[in-house]
Amino acid sequence: MSIRGGRGPRDDLAVSGPRQNGYQRTGRYGRGPGDQRRFDRYGDRGGGLGGLLKFGIFLVVLAALVIVALLTVARPIARLAVVSLAEDNPSALKIGFVADLVREDLGATLTNPNDGTGDQIVFEVQSGDTPAMLAPRLQDAGVISSQRAFLFEARTTDLAAKLSAGKFALAGNLTPEEVVNGLVENRIVNQSIPVTFREGLRLEQITAKLQTLQGTSIDPKQFYDLVTKPTDAILGDYPWLLDPDVRPKGASLEGFLYPATYDIRIGAENPTTAEGLVRMMLDAWIKAVGQDRLDVPAKRGLTFYQVLTLASIVEREAVLDDERPLIAGVYQNRIDRVPSVKHGLLQADPTVIYAVDTVNLGDYSTDWQKYVFWTVPKNGSLADQELPDSLAGYNTYKVRGLPPGPIATPSVASIDAALNPNTKTGYTYFVAIPNGGGAHDFSKTLAEHQAKLKKYGY
Repeated sequence: MSIRGGRGPRDDLAVSGPRQNGYQRTGRYGRGPGDQRRFDRYGDRGGGLGGLLKFGIFLVVLAALVIVALLTVARPIARLAVVSLAEDNPSALKIGFVADLVREDLGATLTNPNDGTGDQIVFEVQSGDTPAMLAPRLQDAGVISSQRAFLFEARTTDLAAKLSAGKFALAGNLTPEEVVNGLVENRIVNQSIPVTFREGLRLEQITAKLQTLQGTSIDPKQFYDLVTKPTDAILGDYPWLLDPDVRPKGASLEGFLYPATYDIRIGAENPTTAEGLVRMMLDAWIKAVGQDRLDVPAKRGLTFYQVLTLASIVEREAVLDDERPLIAGVYQNRIDRVPSVKHGLLQADPTVIYAVDTVNLGDYSTDWQKYVFWTVPKNGSLADQELPDSLAGYNTYKVRGLPPGPIATPSVASIDAALNPNTKTGYTYFVAIPNGGGAHDFSKTLAEHQAKLKKYGY
């Protein structure tokens, strides 16, 4: 066709054609009049934001590939760099691959136990302490050998947020992880158990009770050795025990261990020992009795040790406090040989029973918790009991005056009764009233006493 007709051989491309991909192609390159955009099949621009997004994804992938390369081909170099970074910035350990590289660098120091012993080490965490502050002290205490390994475990488990002031039970053979756990879980809590020693117990009874306790650090044998033969260290700390009027040289601590309830510390830290208990009982005794009672007036006619001996007999006889001075008065009247008892014999049942028990305890070795104390002997009368020479003075049916020493621990009430016995009544005998709630009936003469024995069915 001619050019004048306005059509060329390819003019069919310029006419309207079918829509493709949702829009109408209107030219050789699919552009209509004034359209400056180029679309792909999804309607996105070939450049602009779409291109930037693709480029960003490319950079991330490339960075990941570089890191992978560093962690494989150049891993040692990367580890050195990362470890140095973590040393200066502990918070970087929160990043997984950083923690992995540091863990790899620490190696066996993280899993191997310290080369110390399993003996307990008590470690104190003070208020405000941080893991970094604890590390050198733990090393000085022999708990850890690597501060770095400890700090790694502490930081990766957030020990700082769990720390609290207190004392903790650790050891010298723990791994860093076990040390960190111990600083949270092994807090030492001071525990104690109350143990009551009542009035009127003799040393062997106190020891027998100690033999029944579980979980304490008190060695009953060591306790008994200390109270029967107190050491110079103990006597030196209680100088009143060195006064011969208070306690003759070589005497035991019978009568000086105060009857009370004591809190016996148990557990790992500072438990109560045998010597610790002895000191606690002596402290309580002198606090309750006081120095003034030790200074017995000369007009009393007895040393304090003799007063304590009389008080121990009163303790074994009396039940009611208001009868203690009367019972002490009966024995004082006998010591003074008032007309109705010129023989001067105390005839105190507890003193003889004490001596018989002492003999029988030998058959039990030191297994005294099985022994029944203060039981009246069944083989003959009290006056007829066979005793070795060392105990003969306790048979007050045969020997005048007070026995050689206390037979039990008296209460302060009994000591006061012995210091101020009621002798004005003239009583020289007493008998327990059956079902009388501990009360006694007192008499001035033997005839009166015998009548009462018959009355009460003795």
